[in-house]
Amino acid sequence: MNAPLLILRPEPGASATAARVAKGGGRAISTPLFTVKAESWHPPSPDGFDALMLTSAHAARLAGPAIAAYAHLPVYAVGAATASAARKAGLRQIREGDSDGQALVERAARDGISRMLHLAGREHRPLATPGLLIERRIVYAADPVAQLPAAARSALADDAVTLIHSPRAGTLFRQLLAEAGGSPEKLRLATISAAAAQAAGEGWRALAIARQPTDDALLAAAARLCD
Repeated sequence: MNAPLLILRPEPGASATAARVAKGGGRAISTPLFTVKAESWHPPSPDGFDALMLTSAHAARLAGPAIAAYAHLPVYAVGAATASAARKAGLRQIREGDSDGQALVERAARDGISRMLHLAGREHRPLATPGLLIERRIVYAADPVAQLPAAARSALADDAVTLIHSPRAGTLFRQLLAEAGGSPEKLRLATISAAAAQAAGEGWRALAIARQPTDDALLAAAARLCD
């Protein structure tokens, strides 16, 4: 992979992605667009729920010790990274998704789950499906940067391929790029999902979507842009 890869996701994910790039012999430029922090929350009694849902690894990492109260419940995790973070948090019955949050709640409903607790970020995608009641607690927030970082502008001038790890990152990147006077038709974008691609909008010089919502699949999509 000759072109550098621009990583915009928050830490610690940014460093994990950069390490994968370096292991594959590539060059990564990491400049997160969000700073993630824990939010105080009041855990409801686990007795009222059939399952726990995590749609971000940040929720598992930042929910704090209170998450242990739900260790006996099935945990629906949106992807491999979230499932791994859930295990590190002491959760045991992990049911790993391979698509997005909406697919996850539909799977839970098919499994007979009737009431689920969703630990989420302050900005989140509303999720719903018939027959499933979802109660939500906000356990973290991701605050955006005010402008496109200088390191990102320099990387894009060097023809970097930009990695988009979430729909919110796609929306913010498009906005900050416009404010910086950048032009989408000059840039190559690799996104972790179709939802992230849709959020980033149209008109890019080239766009590749990961075949699965994983870091490895995203890097494979970026490699296709470099062929």
